[in-house]
This record gives sequence, C-alpha cells and structure tokens, in this order.
Amino acid sequence: MASRNAPRGASGTGWLPWLGLALVLFLADQFTKVLILGYYRLGDSTYVTSFFNVVRAHNTGAAFSFLASAAGWQRWLFVGIGVAAAIFIVWMLRSHAGQKLFSFALACILGGAVGNVVDRLLHGYVVDFLQFQWNGWYFPAFNVADTAITIGAGCLILDEILRVRRNR
Repeated sequence: MASRNAPRGASGTGWLPWLGLALVLFLADQFTKVLILGYYRLGDSTYVTSFFNVVRAHNTGAAFSFLASAAGWQRWLFVGIGVAAAIFIVWMLRSHAGQKLFSFALACILGGAVGNVVDRLLHGYVVDFLQFQWNGWYFPAFNVADTAITIGAGCLILDEILRVRRNR
C-alpha cells in the first residue's frame, strides 16, 4: 500500500489540479490584458494611489525590458524558451504532483509563462499594466503573468530551503 503522502505520478490524477491552477492564472492574466487593450491606448495611465498606477505598456523584451531594443528575433527566442519551459514544467508536475509547495510553484510559473507566450504570439509583445512608483522612481510595469511567475519563483526558493532543512 502506498504512503498517503507519496507523490502521485503520471498514473494518478494528482497533477491535474495543478494544471487547473495554471489555467486559472492564465485566464486571469489574459482577461486583465483584454481589459487593458480594450480600454487603454499605449501609454495611457490611471492614477490609483500615490504609489500605484494602471498603465498600458508593451514589452518586446524579457523581464525589465531585457533585449527590448533587439531587432525582433527576441520574440521567437522568448516564445521558444516559454514553450520549452511549459513542456518541462508539465513533465515535472506529473512526476512530483504530491509535493504541494513545489507543484504550486510550478503551476504559478506555468500559468504565467503561457500567458506571456500567448501575448508574444498574438501581439509580438507582452502587455504590461501594473505600475508602482515611489518618490519619482518607477518600477517597470508588469502584469498578472509576471506576478504569478515571481510568486512561483519565490515558492521554489522556499521549497528548496525547507527541503535542505528537512535533510539536515
């Protein structure tokens, strides 16, 4: 008899809820981007608080506009990286579905990565709209997908720290 806490692999359904979470994050990301594209023109901004704005921005690069000024080849590079990452993450989810924090992190990264890949395929850029600022310093605009990826990355780090502590 298998342990109750043992990870369920490809033979079980333990990985499907994680795909469901990734799908919810993807849909939330795409829904918010449709709203921004429908109600804002490029560069339009709405003041929300003294430190937060909603703004329509397009990012042809990666995080913090890395490679944004390249000649267009970066679009396909980032699409390829995103597709490869999604395939790898699905494989990892099937293999480690019982590891809750790890799988949560992977699902967040998967939902965000697919959201940004879809943007690159449809528009040639990623739609960003959340902008924080403080005393005249503006953090680069980002979106729900970027938030999910960041939360996922943080959870991966936390999962590794907890794993190392358990093995001591």
